[in-house]
Amino acid sequence: MLFSKSLTMTSRRIAAACVRHHSSLTTELIENMDKKATWDRFYTENKSRTSTFKNFEWFFGFDSVQDLILPLLRADSHPDALLRVLDMGCGTSALGPCIYRHSPLPVRVTCADISPVAVRLMQEHVRAKAIHPDNCSSQLEFVELDCTQLHKHYGSCSMDLIVDKGTTDALLRSKEGRGKANQVLKQCLKVLRSSGSLLQFSDEDPDARLLWLETEAQEQGVMAADVGVQEVGELRGVCYYCYQVTPRPVEQQ
Repeated sequence: MLFSKSLTMTSRRIAAACVRHHSSLTTELIENMDKKATWDRFYTENKSRTSTFKNFEWFFGFDSVQDLILPLLRADSHPDALLRVLDMGCGTSALGPCIYRHSPLPVRVTCADISPVAVRLMQEHVRAKAIHPDNCSSQLEFVELDCTQLHKHYGSCSMDLIVDKGTTDALLRSKEGRGKANQVLKQCLKVLRSSGSLLQFSDEDPDARLLWLETEAQEQGVMAADVGVQEVGELRGVCYYCYQVTPRPVEQQ
């Protein structure tokens, strides 16, 4: 019951954010937040409402969470290579570009979204407004990607950090979402290095999200990850959390 109640509140808050911009999309978003067509329509309508591009942020922006993200990018992970960062379900958020811009260490930031409309808008924006990274070796790219298919794009132990700001929340609320969210979590754990982390930013209550993460981050009954939570802070009366999931070797039975 706690999981269901918390999830319903999350969906209402996501829907409320959409109402301020797209009242016609509210019902569709609530029911089909795992569908590409829904987000194509969302970002197309969002663009049509303004003559200039503006990043659309779910929950909050980079400034609210940079102190949680940047310390996880460490030189000792693999000093001779770019640190690999995936902003999963990026939409038109500035989160990924800000990581690229502010990381003092060389990073390759991939901003990925299921919507080609969102990807194209971000590509056009970055071309029009050049972003200069703190480290001249850093790289930034935008790709169309279904986050339930990570294994088709990334090898095992290839990523240092995966950032998920609202993507899992959207999947969990959609009709077929819980199975897809489970799949995404397991694939994230496979593509992350042992020194890497998945950060899920959400307004879901820790009692519900931690239970789900700990249940799904298991293989044959053995914990395959360490799970923790930090409070991000309160915004417009809503408390947000950062759930950190770190893979660990599964003990052989």
